Amino acid sequence: MQLSKTYQSKDYEDRIYQEWLDEDIFNPDTCIKKGITSEKAEHFSMVLPPPNVTGTLHMGHAAMLAIEDVMVRYNRMQGKRTLWLPGTDHAAIATQSKVEKILFDTTGQTRHDLGREKFLKKVDNFAQNSHDTIISQAKKMGSSLDWSREAFTLDKQRNLAVKTVFEKMYKDGIIYRGDRIVNWDPKMQSNVSDDEIERIEETTDFYYLKYGPFTIGTARPETKFGDKYVVMHPDDKRYTKYKHGQKIELEWINGLVTATIIKDEAVDPKFGTGVMTITPWHDVTDFEIAQRHNLSYEQIIDENGKLMAIAQEFAGQDIFDARPKIVNKLKEKGLLVKIDHNYIHSIAKNYRGGGIIEPQIRTQWFIDVNKKFTLPHSNIDGIKSGDEVTLKQLMQTVVQTRQIKIIPDRFNKTYFHWVDNLRDWCISRQIWYGHRIPVWYKGDEIYVGVDAPQGDGWQQDPDTLDTWFSSGLWTFSTMGYPDTNNPDMKNYHPTTVMETGYDIIFFWVARMILMTTYTLGDIPFKYVYLHGMVRDEKGAKMSKSVGNVIDPLDMIEKFGADATRLSLMIGTTPGNDMKLSESKVAGFRNFVNKLWNISRYIMMTVQEVKHIETEPKANTIADEWILSELNQLIKDTSKDIDKFNFSQAGEKLYDFTWNKLADWYVEIAKIEKNKDDILLFVLGNLLKLWHPFMPFVTEVIWKNFSTDNQLVITKWPKVSSKKVDNNKFSTLQTIISNIRTLRVNAGITAGATTKIILVTTHNDLINFVQEYKTVIEKMTKTELELTTDKPTKDDLASIHESYFSLFTSISTVAKNKQAEEKKNLEKYILTLKNKLDSDFAKKAPKEIVEKEKEKLKQAEEKLNKFL
Repeated sequence: MQLSKTYQSKDYEDRIYQEWLDEDIFNPDTCIKKGITSEKAEHFSMVLPPPNVTGTLHMGHAAMLAIEDVMVRYNRMQGKRTLWLPGTDHAAIATQSKVEKILFDTTGQTRHDLGREKFLKKVDNFAQNSHDTIISQAKKMGSSLDWSREAFTLDKQRNLAVKTVFEKMYKDGIIYRGDRIVNWDPKMQSNVSDDEIERIEETTDFYYLKYGPFTIGTARPETKFGDKYVVMHPDDKRYTKYKHGQKIELEWINGLVTATIIKDEAVDPKFGTGVMTITPWHDVTDFEIAQRHNLSYEQIIDENGKLMAIAQEFAGQDIFDARPKIVNKLKEKGLLVKIDHNYIHSIAKNYRGGGIIEPQIRTQWFIDVNKKFTLPHSNIDGIKSGDEVTLKQLMQTVVQTRQIKIIPDRFNKTYFHWVDNLRDWCISRQIWYGHRIPVWYKGDEIYVGVDAPQGDGWQQDPDTLDTWFSSGLWTFSTMGYPDTNNPDMKNYHPTTVMETGYDIIFFWVARMILMTTYTLGDIPFKYVYLHGMVRDEKGAKMSKSVGNVIDPLDMIEKFGADATRLSLMIGTTPGNDMKLSESKVAGFRNFVNKLWNISRYIMMTVQEVKHIETEPKANTIADEWILSELNQLIKDTSKDIDKFNFSQAGEKLYDFTWNKLADWYVEIAKIEKNKDDILLFVLGNLLKLWHPFMPFVTEVIWKNFSTDNQLVITKWPKVSSKKVDNNKFSTLQTIISNIRTLRVNAGITAGATTKIILVTTHNDLINFVQEYKTVIEKMTKTELELTTDKPTKDDLASIHESYFSLFTSISTVAKNKQAEEKKNLEKYILTLKNKLDSDFAKKAPKEIVEKEKEKLKQAEEKLNKFL
């Protein structure tokens, strides 16, 4: 098939993807059967971070898919047993919240009006529709996922894995049920994890209140009804007369109370008066102080955000409505000292459901991260089978020993900050959608197991598990667990890489490490590659409300999947946010067309289009150069992908394609004949190197070679051991580039042939120029005169190199322009010299001085070319 004049991505992408699916080549089992790889080959495996079934994919997902697909396609072409396993996440709180909003907006009903069973059917339908959209989008991106292994975090197999791990943890004493303070969302009517909270800064009133002989401060006076402990730092000299445990009687909101003095190091003596009262039921720090000193605590605010009976006349009122009334009562009693109206603090909100968090003490299920247990089997460096360990210790060890490497390295600090400060993980949620906790109650009896207990009278716990519990099992629950003899577990776990956004390193990455090291005594992956956020062209976060969202499907529709993929990889670095604009995607669409046009030209020029497997013989210095540059490109691209430098690899491929192949070798091939095999060899290998980045256009072009194999399963190019001296071709490039520059400087019309004088006294160069005179003249549209004598005529434009000079006639306009440029350059050089001769060179930092010296050197070199 001959390539059409222009490449229209819409004409090919869906059809090409379907051909890949029909051949089932994303399935490593099929690749083994077809001899594309072997059972003994090294494996490369990765699980897709499962997108939430709450809507559609955004540009962050598109970047993830593009980066991961590069790794997968590259390793598949390397001949490895390659598995990229897809799936979606039920995202319990987010999905239920979305369906509840839709239900209320359309019918005015709540989930309680429908009942658990009917409501969950609605959620399942919503999740399925979202799932179908997400899968379609992933395919549009060209993702070479093995769809035969697709998983869902809430499907039957994952549910079995969840219940199995829960039961194991319970028996090991790691999972426990207890009364602890949790992040309660009155809006969602569920507690949420620390990591699901976002802090929103606000300016509010801060109240200074008289508490007996002390002044205390609070932004929440509505929580203070039950305060009967006054706490100060044991080393605060202002309060040495007060003893720990001392009782004092004082007037408070609802009358006289007996307060107890507590000395605790948690108090900051520099904050306010250095004294505070505590509300253990509604504050984490206060709760921990109460636990340390075995103090009592009382609930002030109920689960709906309303004040309880202890508030007396304010009971049943919403806390925000009651606050000004409570302040007024304090004022009337003479207990209000003053109000700071400009107090800035942060409030905690559930970023999933949007409710303001109200800490509450509740009976919940927790994972104890500091409890010691025996690890029966260990493949973890530094920890032996049978060792006593904690979950926190496992999480620390695998990263400390570099058994798991985080890229970029700076995120190790983020990881350890989270792990080192990790508290027991509350895993129960008061929502309906999700994995039901596998616990049953009958009177005082508790049963925990994979299957329901026998007999009547058992009631299952109504709560569900935190989404991250099931997501934490993702690398191995997708590979057959709890069947540890499953072939996928043996062949592909631990996985090779976990690629995801840096924003969920503690949400998800750390929890996968926790769950996998505990359950399997092994790591979930060897590398963690973190990409940044995709922002708009100004660096702002994309938001529907702002209207700056770029939809990946829109970009694919306009510019094609290949251009969209390139725009998300080239120009980015690991762990850093990237800016994206429609113009950037359009620019890469132009490059896709450039590759198409180069390929079309070569295929139309050669006598026969065929796949050249073996490197052809080089007959000229241009042949030697392009083959040497290709060899270096193969080496560099392989190394860069191996080291996760995807942008660097893409930039080198881009430069080779546009600059070295199109601008140099193809142009020379129009002058020097008999280059068919080299052109085809270079193009064939270039298509292979580009394929992981641009799978569609490369596959379409590849079809024109007389080969039965699809490009997606063609072997990756091999590096040649040949050594080539490219100095001669570099000399040719220098001469041609300088002539082109001279033409511009002299104001010569593009396309017009002009006379150029090349002056040199070097015999080797004279012989070289004579040999390549035709190439030089045709590449520069000149008549070249070679001489050893400098022209006597003064009004000539010139360029000077160390071993030759070039001269040509100059137009009046160009002459004036060059004179002005030379004058400005001389002034700039004088300014730099004066600066470096002044005290600046002595006082300024060394690196700044060196930069100025480099500027001077470059300016003087540029000036010399005028002389």
